[in-house]
Amino acid sequence: MMQLSRISATDLDSLLTQLDVKVFDLAECHVNRGWRLTFSPSRMPVMLYNLGGTGELVVSGNAPIRFSSHMLIIAPAECPFHITASDPAGHMPMRKVMDLQPGEAGEREHYAAESDTPEVMLVCGYFQAIYGITIGLFSGLTSPIVEQFGVEDRLDQKLKSVLGELARQQVGASAMTTTLLKQVLVMLLRRSLTSTRVLSERFSMLSDPQIARAFSEMVNRPCAPHSIRSLAQLAGLGRSSFMMRFAELIGESPIAVLRQLRMRQAATMLASNDQLSIDQIASNVGYSGRSSFLRAFRKVYNMDPSEYTEIERL
Repeated sequence: MMQLSRISATDLDSLLTQLDVKVFDLAECHVNRGWRLTFSPSRMPVMLYNLGGTGELVVSGNAPIRFSSHMLIIAPAECPFHITASDPAGHMPMRKVMDLQPGEAGEREHYAAESDTPEVMLVCGYFQAIYGITIGLFSGLTSPIVEQFGVEDRLDQKLKSVLGELARQQVGASAMTTTLLKQVLVMLLRRSLTSTRVLSERFSMLSDPQIARAFSEMVNRPCAPHSIRSLAQLAGLGRSSFMMRFAELIGESPIAVLRQLRMRQAATMLASNDQLSIDQIASNVGYSGRSSFLRAFRKVYNMDPSEYTEIERL
């Protein structure tokens, strides 16, 4: 059996191209000296980028992170965290607390803890980076990702542009925000390629190059006639070893993942093209029969394709 020391550049490029990125509740966070801004747990990971100032970020169960300008932090999903601003001497006396629940940022452009003269200014908010319906790029993340960038990297400009697009909501805003945020994630991944250990800790689904090769093929060609045998051969593994390592890394069986990827493609067709029949869509996403396609769609979306189409076109 072949052994790969790290994921190939080709597989990485393919996976990044197909990554579906969505922004939720991104805003500026302003924190004054003596205040703490706390965030409740969310099912999505959190991105924080420090525009200016110094302070401390504490993610539940992890050591405090002292942050400085142009530092990017990705906090794991389901973890509460808080931000405290430091005073000029570097101390962090916490006098008052502002607690925010997931979803509040959609109502305004700023989170503020006494923001007249903020000590710390960050871009912060929730996002998704997924394949299919629920396969998250950061689903295996257990501790925060911390990466120091510089002014020359211009991440602040990209994220401020995202905020601007979200505020204006002009035609193409969704496409623009997705593209800009994906650029930020690509820059983070490039920094993570310095060592196999760093890449594995930050992006666990990329830590097994053989499984990543098969997963990349599934993501890029979900409609192809894949089988456990063909995917195992592509990965250079035996059938049992492939299935075990795949489920351990991705979180679901190969067949369940393939179903998600195909149904995501089918949903896109349903929402964007009313000229295609159900039979045509079923054939386009790799199903030879209408009934098997309908069963798969219901299993993933808990509704019929006709119901999904009605909801999407409201």
